[in-house]
Amino acid sequence: MKEEDKKAFLEDFKKAKIEQKLDMWFYALDQEGLWEEVIAEMSNIATMQQLKQGKLIVQKEG
Repeated sequence: MKEEDKKAFLEDFKKAKIEQKLDMWFYALDQEGLWEEVIAEMSNIATMQQLKQGKLIVQKEG
């Protein structure tokens, strides 16, 4: 989502009535879940490709 789109969404949220705010809230939560799934799948794909190439990169935490 572009920065200007995010700002427009938040402005619309501020102006919305409670019913519309709830709809927007649930939409945002659905999007969060979708992107969590996409990121997890991207991670799995990258890991599998690295294993096939014999190059597993371990990330340091912290």
